[in-house]
Amino acid sequence: MKNIQISLWDDRETHILQQWQFFPPTPIQIGRSPEREIAIDRPSISRLHATISYTSLRQGGGYWELSNQGTNGTLVNDLSIERVLLTTGDRVKISPEGALLTIELDAMSAPIAPVSPIQPVICAHSDNPPNTLFCQHCGEPIAFSHQIHQYQILKTLGQGGMGTTYLAWDKVKLLVLKEMNADMAIIPKAQELFEREAKILQTLHHPGIPQYYDFFVAGSRKYLAMELIHGQDLDVYVMERGKVALAQAIDWMVQLCDILGYIHQQQPPLIHRDVKPANILIRTIDQRVFLLDFGAVKEIGTLGGTKIGAPDYMAPEQNNGKPCTQSDLYAIAPTLIFLLTRRNPAEFLELYPDGYRFNVSSVPGVTPQLQALIDKATHRRPLDRYLTAADLAEALHQIS
Repeated sequence: MKNIQISLWDDRETHILQQWQFFPPTPIQIGRSPEREIAIDRPSISRLHATISYTSLRQGGGYWELSNQGTNGTLVNDLSIERVLLTTGDRVKISPEGALLTIELDAMSAPIAPVSPIQPVICAHSDNPPNTLFCQHCGEPIAFSHQIHQYQILKTLGQGGMGTTYLAWDKVKLLVLKEMNADMAIIPKAQELFEREAKILQTLHHPGIPQYYDFFVAGSRKYLAMELIHGQDLDVYVMERGKVALAQAIDWMVQLCDILGYIHQQQPPLIHRDVKPANILIRTIDQRVFLLDFGAVKEIGTLGGTKIGAPDYMAPEQNNGKPCTQSDLYAIAPTLIFLLTRRNPAEFLELYPDGYRFNVSSVPGVTPQLQALIDKATHRRPLDRYLTAADLAEALHQIS
């Protein structure tokens, strides 16, 4: 059997506190809630923080995949991830301050075609200041691991559901190179989402959307090159710096409305479907908002299908596989709640006669006017919400 063994380590990482073994197709939920398959009672861990699922392949074998569900994030081998295939020896941190889990897999369940390490190329000059990317003598990168086409790979920036993102140099500019891992290329849906992001970015031109540079295939892997934005996503920003002042949070959400309004006005209109703090980046130099990850974008009028999105930020109709432009606007309200409270917005859900609603009236600084805005933005019926991003932006301006 293609089993997975998961070990929970003590805080000093010296001995194992508990072990679990699961067999496919068992879905594994990890979180603070006692009904989870792996229950870890720590404050920094969400009630449902991560899930591990198994997928069988028609040609035999299969793979285990971990997906982040928690507000505080999940790290695999010290990289923040949203979704990633697991391999033997992986170190999983359930939130940066949370618990350490290690993974052992049956040989048949390990992902196919692991990538061999490549020896780095290093500049011959040895007197460059520490933490410097480029040599002060020759102007070349001080070190790069390997080259793909004209792109020199300087370092790994992160790992997500589709693959790995790198900081790269093309002899003219720094950029982000996103690589689709070979073990994901065998999954048709993963290929579709990766190619969709490249196709969509190529058509979009907005100051709040990273610029598309290139899309190509090399060594059976697909690559997307795009603009490098120096900043932090809101998930990391809030967890490192704490709650955001109301005026700043409003300003960022107004900027986000402008980006969403732009993609909603395309012909045909586009729905992002994955608006959440981890996909909203704040540029350091000027606090400009950028919307990231266009792999889940859907055109209005195309057939429904796969449910995509973060549960804590997902509108009811999107959860049912029928997203609309108002579904993106819905996500702005729980994002605003996260910015103002540094807490999972799901913690503020309360059951009313007409369904669940976010109640943040007891949060310091939240006025009745702001509570009313959140109520309208997250109404169960899309037509009872703000109908356009411009409408929501205007309502946000009235709050500030």
